[in-house]
Amino acid sequence: MKRLAIPVVSAACLLAATAVQAQGGPMMYQPSSYVGADALFWQLDPEGRGGDFDSTGLRLRGGVAFNDYFALEGHLGTGGSDGPVDLDYLAGGYAKGMLPVTPQLRIFGLLGATEVEFDGGDDSESDLSYGGGASYAVMPNLSVDADYMRYLEESRFDFDAVSVGATYHF
Repeated sequence: MKRLAIPVVSAACLLAATAVQAQGGPMMYQPSSYVGADALFWQLDPEGRGGDFDSTGLRLRGGVAFNDYFALEGHLGTGGSDGPVDLDYLAGGYAKGMLPVTPQLRIFGLLGATEVEFDGGDDSESDLSYGGGASYAVMPNLSVDADYMRYLEESRFDFDAVSVGATYHF
């Protein structure tokens, strides 16, 4: 019975997708790229060591939106120091799920991986990263954005950032 059910369900899904495609006409969405720059307000919280380190750096973003709901995005960031802690760089890649609330306002979530290096050290840390934010289109090709990211969640420390900036959509 299972051998028959899988092809029947697959065929039904294929027919349903074809019917939806025929009713709505051809999909006209072209992937669109974007670039952005943000002020990166970061915080390093060492577990059990007392005292946080925080500063402000710069983050550059770039990505490709495949439709109104999904994009792939990359982050490069650097800068800022607090006492003995300097952020040399962060680099990461993320899947971005977006939800249009109004024609101008979108909320989004990010999930991916990040590599971070502090203090010119020879070792860098990498981890699963996640976050969320909002984007508001002030012009057809320009938006202002804000987000929160948990870049690293290690046993020894957490590394978070809040970013505010602008994005240009091609």
